Amino acid sequence: MSRAVGRVGLAAAVMAAALAGCHAKAQGPREFDGTHAFSYLEAQMKFGPRIPDTPGHDSCGDWIEAQLRKTADTLIVQEFTVTNKKGVHLRLKNYLARFRPKAADRVLYLAHWDTRPIADQDPNLGNQRKPVPGANDGASGVAVLLGVADALKKRPPAVGVDLLFVDGEDYGDFDAATLDSSFSDVLMGSRYFAKHLPDPKYAPMMAVLFDMIGAKNLVIPVEQYSQAFAPEVVDRVWHVADSLGYGKVFLRQTGPSLIDDHTMLQHAGIHAIDMVDFDGYHAYWHTVDDTIDKVSAESLQIVGDVAVALVR
Repeated sequence: MSRAVGRVGLAAAVMAAALAGCHAKAQGPREFDGTHAFSYLEAQMKFGPRIPDTPGHDSCGDWIEAQLRKTADTLIVQEFTVTNKKGVHLRLKNYLARFRPKAADRVLYLAHWDTRPIADQDPNLGNQRKPVPGANDGASGVAVLLGVADALKKRPPAVGVDLLFVDGEDYGDFDAATLDSSFSDVLMGSRYFAKHLPDPKYAPMMAVLFDMIGAKNLVIPVEQYSQAFAPEVVDRVWHVADSLGYGKVFLRQTGPSLIDDHTMLQHAGIHAIDMVDFDGYHAYWHTVDDTIDKVSAESLQIVGDVAVALVR
């Protein structure tokens, strides 16, 4: 999960008419199972830190791939190598699970599945060279996407849906990251995907990044780059959340501006937003305390309900 930066103003475009085709439904039994999604979070934590080029990372990637092969209509695995600023060659993988792959109207959801190698924000200097466990910053977004995959396997979506699991988001120095940086050791998976789309004409109606969305007492304000670049997507997502009774979680107030995976997609012209609880979780962000006791199945349920409703 990236750092916060100052307020910005980017050109916005209007796609509300297309997005209106995805209807939320507040009635009926829940399709998304928050408790089962939490078991996906627990499974990731058992691999330990998921740092690129470590056994835990490789094993977790194999596990994610196995889960997606059970649910998705098709699965694309993007394998690539990045040489970081220190000259280290990192072997990375993105996973793109596709539902109704031939549908023209599409929605893209994404989350990063790697974890940070150093807890550089930890107040204890002795912890700052230790890895981040990544219960919320990493595992929570993956857990929601896997839970969405289960729901879409049982009942196909109204539109095409792509679930993107990006690698190499949290590896290096966020202070050196910029919106258009082509040589950076963070946001590597989303940057690679933006340059290697599944189709040259790939243009989803909207994209939603799920990052740090599992914390207890979850609160999600509107991230500023999201509002500036894709206000129609923000309006759609927050409207659906309101219709499901989650207005006290999805706040219609301005949060921080964050250089995160969604900005790499925005740079490629994709109308992407960041669904993130950054301020509420900041005390544990990039520390050794980003642990499973800080997250809850209830928060995953809320976010998963919104994600599924958006594509019904």
